[in-house]
Amino acid sequence: MNMKPLTMMVFTGLAALALGAAQADAAGRVKARGGHVNADGGVTTGRAAAYRGSNGAKGYSHRGVTTDGAGNIQGGSRAAGVGPNGGSYRRGGTTTKNADGSASHNSGIRTTNAKGTLDSSGNVVRNADGSYSGQRSTQATGTNGGNYNSSTQYANGTGTHATTATGANGTTYQGQTSWTKGQGVTHTGTCHDAAGNEIACH
Repeated sequence: MNMKPLTMMVFTGLAALALGAAQADAAGRVKARGGHVNADGGVTTGRAAAYRGSNGAKGYSHRGVTTDGAGNIQGGSRAAGVGPNGGSYRRGGTTTKNADGSASHNSGIRTTNAKGTLDSSGNVVRNADGSYSGQRSTQATGTNGGNYNSSTQYANGTGTHATTATGANGTTYQGQTSWTKGQGVTHTGTCHDAAGNEIACH
């Protein structure tokens, strides 16, 4: 599928929005949308928006979808913003659905504020025969020194989830969860103090 028309349309719209926002210091919101028949026998549509708050917050978002004459669909979205206190976020994702029934989705987000940073990303794939698999990972770091990491993998009714975390005082946690459809869930977890001694998890 040819994504060039969608890309050109979305970013042309964003350029206009950015110019409008740059020329206006006052708070406000602008939006744009459009669509056209594309060369692949389908349609391409998109919309975009940008905002500016009187308290200093600002951001934008855009999304688009394109289809072809064979029944394939591809879409994507992106957004970013800054809050009045300096916090920020960025997120984005893409989704593809094919005429044979297969599909995929990818997405991610990053946020930052006075308390720390969080990153999360993942994907899922469905095959034409109905089988599927996916994964997601998340990392968070606090300004007080704590951190958190997790990862999840799954496929066709089974999966695992692993977590590690460290508190600001040096205590740690490690956990593992697994599941199988129709057979239940198992979980194990251990905790240690800052000196490495095993302690009860709460």
